[in-house]
Amino acid sequence: MLKLTRQCLFSPRLYRIYGEGLRNVLYEPNKKESFGDKVIISVTTIMNITYYASPFLCMYILKRGFFSYFELKIMGNLLGGIGCFVAFCFALRAYGRASNPKYVRFLRDIKSPSANQQAYLERIRRYDFDFNAWPVNYKVAQCEKPSWALSHPFKSCANADLPVYQRVPLQVLAFFAIHTFGLRLIYPGTLALIQRLIANALISGRTQMVELFNGRRAKVATADGNMIDTMFVDNTAQSAKGKILVVSCEGNSGYYEVGLMSTPVKCGYSALGWNHPGFGWSTGVPFPKAERNAIDAVMQYAINELRFQPEDIVLLGWSIGGYTATWAAVNYPIRALILDATFDDLLYLAQNQMPSSWSLLVKEVIRTYVDLNIVTLLKQYDGPVQLIRRTDDEVICLRRGLVGTNRGNYLLSDMIMQRHPELFKAGASRRLALQKYVSMLETHRVDVVTKKEEDQQLLQLIAKYSRDFRGMHCTPLSDELFDEVMERVATRCE
Repeated sequence: MLKLTRQCLFSPRLYRIYGEGLRNVLYEPNKKESFGDKVIISVTTIMNITYYASPFLCMYILKRGFFSYFELKIMGNLLGGIGCFVAFCFALRAYGRASNPKYVRFLRDIKSPSANQQAYLERIRRYDFDFNAWPVNYKVAQCEKPSWALSHPFKSCANADLPVYQRVPLQVLAFFAIHTFGLRLIYPGTLALIQRLIANALISGRTQMVELFNGRRAKVATADGNMIDTMFVDNTAQSAKGKILVVSCEGNSGYYEVGLMSTPVKCGYSALGWNHPGFGWSTGVPFPKAERNAIDAVMQYAINELRFQPEDIVLLGWSIGGYTATWAAVNYPIRALILDATFDDLLYLAQNQMPSSWSLLVKEVIRTYVDLNIVTLLKQYDGPVQLIRRTDDEVICLRRGLVGTNRGNYLLSDMIMQRHPELFKAGASRRLALQKYVSMLETHRVDVVTKKEEDQQLLQLIAKYSRDFRGMHCTPLSDELFDEVMERVATRCE
């Protein structure tokens, strides 16, 4: 019992045993494990909040003069007492786990070595548990890390026209901004507090994928050493649609458990979902290079491990996920690309959300650290593509309620001008006509009557590449519209 308790000290947390009871019923720990776990989770949450609030706490402590010997002694005693109590809770939780037959069976299943790797994976896939204890299922060759001298962010400046005495402080501010609050504002899904609040919803989503659709979870290691949490649903034996794999790329607060992935699955397609670095159980930080390495590893996993040909893969990107989807489309000979509620360039959205006095700092942060310029990537892709625009999008529109300010309009316009340059030889008048028609709702565009052949061609191209969806930014994409869009791209591929 003592040996088993010692093994349970830092063993993974068990959330659910699949196939036991209803989907919304979680694994029930006994009272000892439950109490210890709640204390440990609470302390971890408080530590996360303290980390984000540390600059303000330090200023408060300095102002109040809490760094005296007497105050430090009291704080040391307090922290020591809390540490002892947390250590006791670890021991109590371990004893509770060791005395729970279900947990002991789970621990033996994940600890027991197996010569047959496939049988071992099938055994552990019956459980939902801490993903850091999950074995690596697919690994991409590691890349060498460039030296700091070659890769440091201060070697270039987005505001190069400024004098040195203004440029250098701006670069320093940008560095601290992106590494404190900046990236978390762009990717709020990385916040531990948000992940804690939606933890049960994520567990429920995984349960649905596994129990209803026979989903297979896997850990994929990227070239830079991050571990990506993925879920694969195989519908190849269900219908002809299942021969096509839809790889979904979620938004800045999206997870495969509660995001895009369910739509292609319900429509009968095979689907592969994954979480951004730093989202859910995926490790790392979602800087553009880490994002590119993540989708690259996911694509290699789909091709080499799941055995899908690139020409049978459709990439589906929602919102900020359009960046990784478009990058993969440029670098792999895929079947088609679908971009839902996606923008052209993150810079314009960021500047719109921040005070105008911050515009130079915002430009420095975006162009140096998070340059998600989707339109530049899309111009390098010449395969079948469909853009879906949300008519009531409150995130991608610069002015809420005005569909003409939707940044997806600029993405569509630039793509059409790049793919069909012959239509714009007349100059600015054709570009203005394109912008006018793109800014209209699809239902209004259908009613346009024009005798100009050039205008008719523009209207046909807009209808060819885009669709409107009545909904807000986070409204789930309807199965009917997704099927229509998939039929469209299938026609383009034939």
